[in-house]
Amino acid sequence: MWWGRLKALIVKELLAVLRDPKGRTILIGPPIIQLLVFSYAATLEVKNVDLMLLNRDNGHWSQELVQQIGGSPTFRSIRLANSPAEIQFAIDNQHVLAAVEIGPTFSRDIEAGKPAEVQMILDGRRSNASQIVSGYLSRIVGTLAAETPAGERAASQAIRVEARNWFNPNLIFQWFMVPNLVASIALLIGLIVTALSVARERELGTFDQLIVSPLRTHEILIGKLIPPMMIGLFHITIYILAAVFIFGVPLRGSLFLLYGSAIFYLAAVVGLGLFISALSMTQQQAILGAFLFMVPAMLLSGFATPIENMPSWLQPVTLINPLRYFLVIVKGVFLKDIPVAEVVHQTLPLCLIAVVTLSSAAWLFRRRLE
Repeated sequence: MWWGRLKALIVKELLAVLRDPKGRTILIGPPIIQLLVFSYAATLEVKNVDLMLLNRDNGHWSQELVQQIGGSPTFRSIRLANSPAEIQFAIDNQHVLAAVEIGPTFSRDIEAGKPAEVQMILDGRRSNASQIVSGYLSRIVGTLAAETPAGERAASQAIRVEARNWFNPNLIFQWFMVPNLVASIALLIGLIVTALSVARERELGTFDQLIVSPLRTHEILIGKLIPPMMIGLFHITIYILAAVFIFGVPLRGSLFLLYGSAIFYLAAVVGLGLFISALSMTQQQAILGAFLFMVPAMLLSGFATPIENMPSWLQPVTLINPLRYFLVIVKGVFLKDIPVAEVVHQTLPLCLIAVVTLSSAAWLFRRRLE
């Protein structure tokens, strides 16, 4: 019976991956370590900043500004400068990320109700961190400005703006990063395990035996498809448990929708892996092919930078990236309670990618049989 043949192939594939103790360790240990490490290390937050301060005013308000900057948890150390040349030397040699220069008439201008002068000097070589630090410093200066006599007089006439952050009210970075890692590490594991599948059999000489076996082409394809998907679902389950119980990420949506879309996502990933594996003659070629796809897939998924910010000619390339769609689903299920219609809308492209890649892999398998 076809089911008996298929079951034997699935068991064989699982044993090929899991029977080696080192292989089991590599398959289970590093992904969990990556989740734990990247959740804390891969952050866009800027902390422990070294700052230099040149205070050319000895008045009350300049001292107040220095104290407020010193009390911010963002800055690790604040060095005092005696001249602009010291600031230039410190930034040129990357001893500090930013510097603040307070003008000599800062306090007098505030008391007189005139615009007071504060200059921020930033290291443009670290542009993203500099922009964030600039925002931190601007917020501190703005808070001080509201406490000045002119600021208090204007407060009664000013429009009050109150910001509210939906879905992540406290802006906890792990709430953003961990759901992204659930999808990204699943892509890494699924792609590597699958890409090595056929290439490993070619190196061991068992691929020819598989070709002459009673298994049909679609049965070989299904037998190669199911084990990596089982491993992928196991990893996703571990990541979900870690996200909820270790990192405290809220799970507001439906697990049924998450696992349902995960099946199609893993099918698309495994289809890509099988296509790479069918093209490769050695395991080294398969690993290189997997990384050749994986690095652009990470960069073009919206993981770190929004797809809308990419050049218009590059955005259509992201449509063939399965990680792009599953990231929306994972973050939506965790933080937003994403509706069923949106899950279906994001899952349909995954189905199309899975059909195209698996069909292409099957075509390559048939060519090997001829």
